[in-house]
Amino acid sequence: MSSYLEISPEKLARLIGTPNCPALIDVRVDDDFAADPRLVPGSQRRDYRKVQDWMATVDQTSTGKTSVGQSSAGKTSAVIICQQGRKLSHGVAAWLRHAGIAADVLDGGFEAWTRAACPVVPASAIPDRGSAGHTLWVTRARPKVDRIACPWLIRRFVDPNAVFLFVAPAEVELVGQRFQATPFDIDAPIRFSHRGELCTFDVMIEEFGLATEPLMRLATVVRAADTARLDLVPEAAGLLAASLGLSRMFADDLEQLEAGMLIYDAFYRWCRDATSETHNWPSPKKDA
Repeated sequence: MSSYLEISPEKLARLIGTPNCPALIDVRVDDDFAADPRLVPGSQRRDYRKVQDWMATVDQTSTGKTSVGQSSAGKTSAVIICQQGRKLSHGVAAWLRHAGIAADVLDGGFEAWTRAACPVVPASAIPDRGSAGHTLWVTRARPKVDRIACPWLIRRFVDPNAVFLFVAPAEVELVGQRFQATPFDIDAPIRFSHRGELCTFDVMIEEFGLATEPLMRLATVVRAADTARLDLVPEAAGLLAASLGLSRMFADDLEQLEAGMLIYDAFYRWCRDATSETHNWPSPKKDA
């Protein structure tokens, strides 16, 4: 059982993928990371020896409005991850609390996380964060389904601070080259795009090692809506309708993305927690 100032892998797993997930900071030493170069979804590597240099930058921005990891009460939070959840993570968490940041330690560290069979993301699958500390992505302008679903997946499970550029379709690859941005969802032989019957969302789930039951269920809905196969699952028609509606509500692609984040948050929570729930109104009469 997790003690004060610790969070269990099971509890953290329930927070990952939601807008209220705290900042996740991996402070494993290089040797431990080299032995298993994978990450808790959404976490970022930091040097524990330089905590006083970077602790003021601890935030996440997946909501686009406030620091992700910021609770409804305005209190930022972070979870520190080392190999076994001992001295490194407790020391870093203490420094963050000293700076006014509510910080907990992953109970048992990365070893406990993997023992619990929680998902892990291969570090090699994540594009370089660059000097700004975030990944940079580029795709076609005027998104509908896949080009909102993929940024949602990246911000919720890979890099909460990811930046997305929407440009003219013919310029995506060249913009990627000139600005060191990773292209996705274009008609070209690139890493993150459609493969056969799979849409880009499917491919990213596979590449990032995120094939959990809720995400695979969501992937089917996204694929059906994105590839006009609405017969695959009944929810696809609703996602397509919401996506097309958003594209007409917003002329600015980034504003559309922020609005779309909420749509996918809701679909993900349905996929994870509510698929067996029904809603009937009016309720049947007691004596009918």
